Amino acid sequence: MILILLLALPLTAAALSAVVPVRRVAQAVTVVSAVGVLILAIVIAHRVSAGAPVSSSSLGTSVSVVPGFLVADGLSTLIVALVALIGATAAIYSWGYMERTCAEHAARLRIYYANYNVFLFAMLAIPLTVEPTLVWIFVELTTLSSALLVSFENTREALEAAWKYVTLSLMGAAIALLGFLMLFAALEAAGGATYSWSGLLAAAPRMPAPLIAAAFLLILVGFGTKVGFVPLHTWLPDAHSQAPSPICALLSGIETTTVLYVILRLLPVLRASPAAEVAQWVPIFGLISVAVAAFLLLQVRDYKRLFAFSTVEHMGIILVAAGLGSSAAQYGALYQIVCHTVTKSFCFFAAGSALLTVTTREIASVKGLIRKSRAAAASLLLGGLAIGGAPPLAVFLSEFTILKAGFAERQYALMALLALFIAIAFFGILLHINRMVFGRAEEPQVPRTGTVAPSAEVVPLPRTCFAMLLVTGALVILLGLYLPSPIDHLLRLASGASPG
Repeated sequence: MILILLLALPLTAAALSAVVPVRRVAQAVTVVSAVGVLILAIVIAHRVSAGAPVSSSSLGTSVSVVPGFLVADGLSTLIVALVALIGATAAIYSWGYMERTCAEHAARLRIYYANYNVFLFAMLAIPLTVEPTLVWIFVELTTLSSALLVSFENTREALEAAWKYVTLSLMGAAIALLGFLMLFAALEAAGGATYSWSGLLAAAPRMPAPLIAAAFLLILVGFGTKVGFVPLHTWLPDAHSQAPSPICALLSGIETTTVLYVILRLLPVLRASPAAEVAQWVPIFGLISVAVAAFLLLQVRDYKRLFAFSTVEHMGIILVAAGLGSSAAQYGALYQIVCHTVTKSFCFFAAGSALLTVTTREIASVKGLIRKSRAAAASLLLGGLAIGGAPPLAVFLSEFTILKAGFAERQYALMALLALFIAIAFFGILLHINRMVFGRAEEPQVPRTGTVAPSAEVVPLPRTCFAMLLVTGALVILLGLYLPSPIDHLLRLASGASPG
């Protein structure tokens, strides 16, 4: 029942936001719903970690409310908790941010919150659903709902970004659907079983190698478009530069992760099949994304695109770790998912605060931010250091865990290249952030009439934006200094959990 309630909350909030013609109602029900989802996610995580009420089997420990449809095991619970966390913080951040940017368009704000809740519902449904084709449907629902959010500002650039996003995502969806059909054909060839993650894992040793290999590659390419793997990443920086900042936190912080979750579910199936040798190439695909993103970070001109290219880098790092196969590497991959999700959402909250302060996304146009808004400057600097992997912040620890696991498996060349590209990305990010925060601002010109041009007035950040900067910033620092035992336990459970 609790999982049904979890999914019902955002759907109810979406309906109320669309129907009730009062902007404040849409804002309030969205925040209340998102906070309610977060509370339920914590309850589910506690139950799964504690093992009650659960059903234990050789396929792992899980909480099943709708047998054959909705199941929460360690891995899916981890993703749900992250979706709920970022969904709640972004909803609260949206209150002040959207009021500041488009308060005069009450009807459009109601549409924003309705799509926001549908988007949140779809992301929650992906890890909880055990039937692969239903997962595919929910992934495409995230595309449709988030595309409307990307184009929300209704500018030419925003519409172009949304169109590019939809076009590439739907092309990837068609490729992924073909992969799922081949996966079903492989299951039937193996004698048939329940078409679920657990059914696929059980039948994997009997599946024809060509079918399972082709299916995995098609799904990797198709859903890799949504995740942002190179060379299918080109929509990501465009969409993230044009979407409202709280939506960027959802897109970059957690949507890419929920789609990557599907690939993580398929890796154990691939390794258990006769086509297991295909999994050896997975780290190479991830390393290519890290390499390309690292060099793109050096020449980016838009600070929201800067954090978007960083997402391409981190999705590649996670794929490298997941492809290694050892339990330590799996733990590192999931640890990286947690750290990236929290840190990247904070980065886009910081980018949104900077945008409210200077009203431009161009890096070259932002200098001396610390003299205009200390809150925006401090958060942007902390975000740059954190997502770049500076010690002792969270991403540094997760990347170190991955490198340690890789060297333990004697993947010396792979880990050396990964460390090199991470270092290049770090310097690329800090190069731009340093200029924006500490660069010398140009002095205002004196008009020929002899009067001094008035300086731009610094408007304080909305209270909800400032509050979420404090909350998410504290989480970034906390996860770097201390990993709470419940999170560590859930990570260990998730890294050892097989499909439910």
